[in-house]
Amino acid sequence: MSASDVELPREPVQRLVAPIQRFLHVEAMGGVVLLAAAVIALIAANTGLADAFLGFWKVQLGFGVGDFRVDHTLKHWVSDGLMALFFFVVGLEVKRELVAGELQSLRGAALPLAGALGGMVVPAAIYLAMLGDHPASRGWGIPMATDIAFVVGCMALLGKRAPARLRVFLLSLAIADDIGAILVIAIGYTDQLNLAALALGGAGLGVVVGLRRLGVRVLGVYVVIGVGIWLAFHESGVHATIAGVILGLLTPAQSWVSDSRMSQIIASARDVWRGDGWEGFGSRRGLLQRVSAAAREALSPLERLENALHPWSAFLVMPVFALANAGVAFEASLVRDPVALAVMAGLVVGKPLGIVGFCAVAVRLGFARLPDGVGWAAIAGGGCLAGIGFTMSLFIAGLALDESVLDAAKVGVLCASLVSGALGMFVLAKLAPGDSEGA
Repeated sequence: MSASDVELPREPVQRLVAPIQRFLHVEAMGGVVLLAAAVIALIAANTGLADAFLGFWKVQLGFGVGDFRVDHTLKHWVSDGLMALFFFVVGLEVKRELVAGELQSLRGAALPLAGALGGMVVPAAIYLAMLGDHPASRGWGIPMATDIAFVVGCMALLGKRAPARLRVFLLSLAIADDIGAILVIAIGYTDQLNLAALALGGAGLGVVVGLRRLGVRVLGVYVVIGVGIWLAFHESGVHATIAGVILGLLTPAQSWVSDSRMSQIIASARDVWRGDGWEGFGSRRGLLQRVSAAAREALSPLERLENALHPWSAFLVMPVFALANAGVAFEASLVRDPVALAVMAGLVVGKPLGIVGFCAVAVRLGFARLPDGVGWAAIAGGGCLAGIGFTMSLFIAGLALDESVLDAAKVGVLCASLVSGALGMFVLAKLAPGDSEGA
């Protein structure tokens, strides 16, 4: 019997838990739950529930120690606090792609990097060109974003009708896009800095680096320090979610116990378990603790945390964010508003135009090549799907715009995401199935 055939004992409760676990680990389901949350928010904001629903997110919550007090609305805590977990997971994903994914080599990263750059520059340029000196021109970062949860969901619905390598390309492009969005948030939407608080946050990051080098692997220690770093960034003027990204990037991607050492520990434990040297080892409890610790540390902290936190991010943080931010009362005037039109043009037109155009230049100049089995029609379809901005676009809109134009921007994001998703799926299903045009 092979090791893969040996399973742990099963309990009756697992009949209930196992389907839930499978659902939470199907990546495409995150988009389904996110869509459901957005629909609920829209229904609530456009019915008799509107006052109660929108008022709920304005409830004030806070805490204080001595003279220091933090007091904000529930919506603010979701956007600045809960979303820090989402951005921490984004930081982990970026680190993984840089260390072991498509972005680890310049040759492999060239095409998604080119696409991501075009998918940010062209939409922002279209937005700015349409708004000119309008006060809402500060929202140029809104159409630069891509919501990978919805993109993955659309690709899952398409199944084999979309080239397999296109998914890898889009995931890598989305990661590069996230890096750009993080820089936009950190640089473009930071107004006033509290240097003392920022220095305190930097000192906290230094402590994290120091503890890593000392070999401290107790998760609780890093959680406590991480909360302190988040609070310092929150008070510094730099958006607090940036702390989550930095902590994600600082997470080790290498395991403490190598594969060869793990094999030796298992072999040694097997010999002891069979009676060879049992008396000299000590106790069975000690043996099991040693094997358990080795098994845990055979996975890198990055892999363990990403696997543990991704379901929480996809099925709790993002849907709650959608509930708090997607609720907007639809009016015909909002759809025609210049801000909404600029957002829609940037996402629906600018995203595919920028991605295809910059990828074409990179391929023509010899810096990159198309993935095997992926032609230009598939790249165009993927570029349309990348116009689904949703989560990150709504997030940036909340940072960039005041209440007078925020609803128009939200309507633009929602309409553009719907159109981009439908257009991308149509192109991939009808124009690019089995696409195999050469690189």
